[in-house]
Amino acid sequence: MGSITCSDPNPSVPDDNLSGVAENSPGLYRERRSRASAGAMVWQREVTAESATVLPDGCMDLLWLGGRLVVAGPDTRAYRSGAAAQTVYGIRFAPGTAPGLLGVRAQELLDRRAELDELWSSRRARVLADVVAAAPDPLRGLEEVARRCAAATAPPDPVVAQIVRRLDAGETVAATADALGLGARRLHRLSVAAFGYGPKMLARVLRMRKALDLTRAGVGFAETAALAGYADQAHMTREIRALTGRSPGRIRGAAACPENGQPSGA
Repeated sequence: MGSITCSDPNPSVPDDNLSGVAENSPGLYRERRSRASAGAMVWQREVTAESATVLPDGCMDLLWLGGRLVVAGPDTRAYRSGAAAQTVYGIRFAPGTAPGLLGVRAQELLDRRAELDELWSSRRARVLADVVAAAPDPLRGLEEVARRCAAATAPPDPVVAQIVRRLDAGETVAATADALGLGARRLHRLSVAAFGYGPKMLARVLRMRKALDLTRAGVGFAETAALAGYADQAHMTREIRALTGRSPGRIRGAAACPENGQPSGA
């Protein structure tokens, strides 16, 4: 997976095999690239009675949870999942693409999980829940839901992907706005609509994801801070603790799975 850990930068080669087992975490996690939506991943997690911590990642998920469709909104802080022991299935959309596909307002779901029938009509949500329930497995059902949503909506604004790409590469918000020919206010409006928050928060989240990927790969903290674009290791530690409530060392020690400790909806 690329530095934007909530989506694969090369989604053109789908794979039926789920991979990515989480070690030393409450439950087993596996994922694969999605066949249904560019940059998306489908995943499943065996949740134990112990709560899992979900870290911000810039993405939104559609979950199949106990026979219900649930939308996991964008996070700005760690989310503690207190779900009972069960299997959770999800499709994690590329940053900024879920609001258009699902017809929801990202900012209204900030740091929230909401059942789909709270956001849509009950009848419309039930039709899609029936699609998942009737599928050979829930992951394929979620992909079929994503296909139906994509067929009924306009393609994502390509500017959204460019915002993600530039901020993930370490460009400043001002440089990103200039490169895309956007004023600061327009960039902020686009970001809030696509990600649920402004470009500065998105840049912080993407930088944190890059840092955690590096530390999980065994890179030292000082080198990670430099590679991820922090002023120094102390700056990195403060930022990661502000977004997650944990130090980089504690997160690495937990050996949590990609997509941030746990997937944004798990």
